[in-house]
Amino acid sequence: MPVAIPAPVVDLREVTKSYDEGGRVRVVLDRITATLLQGEVTVVVGRSGSGKSTFLNLIGGIDVPSSGAVWVGGARIERLSERERTLFRRRRIGFVFQSFNLVPTLTAIENLLLPLELNGWEATTAEARALGILDELGLADRAGSFPDHLSGGEQQRVAIARALVHEPDVLLADEPTGNLDLDTGRAVMETLDRLVRRAGKTLVVVTHSREVMGLADRILTLDRGRLIELGP
Repeated sequence: MPVAIPAPVVDLREVTKSYDEGGRVRVVLDRITATLLQGEVTVVVGRSGSGKSTFLNLIGGIDVPSSGAVWVGGARIERLSERERTLFRRRRIGFVFQSFNLVPTLTAIENLLLPLELNGWEATTAEARALGILDELGLADRAGSFPDHLSGGEQQRVAIARALVHEPDVLLADEPTGNLDLDTGRAVMETLDRLVRRAGKTLVVVTHSREVMGLADRILTLDRGRLIELGP
């Protein structure tokens, strides 16, 4: 039987991102080219200021490149209007942050229901989806808890559930274990890795953690805005 070749999901072509700072141009990313495949876990590493977060923001449509093309899920997102990029992110991208970014006035399940409501899911279907993913993450009994009543690991698992609940094509994670102890961080990343691979999603993780690097199919190394290593 022929082996199925994973499809490209993210494709950056000669991407440069620069800013004007007081009349001087600062180049954050310099002619980056990279292709990320469906079901692939990519880890992005590099020193502070090397352009890692900008790399994620370009894939997520938060930033647009100064030049070059950014394709995500078949859409050239830098050509979309700001509103179109917002809708694209809402439907096709999931985000996990170091600081969790849960809405403190909403319970765990309400944090998951919010993106589903914004995407127009029917209420009964949305609640079943949210409860299902919380149960899968061992958080069914915490559905009614507010974030400040959850441990750091529980909050990050809720954040992962929120990022995946609307079934995005791409999941972007910026230092997702940065606020967790080693054992909790390892458990959270193993859960994220399992869920992403089983669903055939594309995961891009910015990290300094060697534990997280060990889960990667591919590691991208950025140095002063240049992609200096692209390998398994």
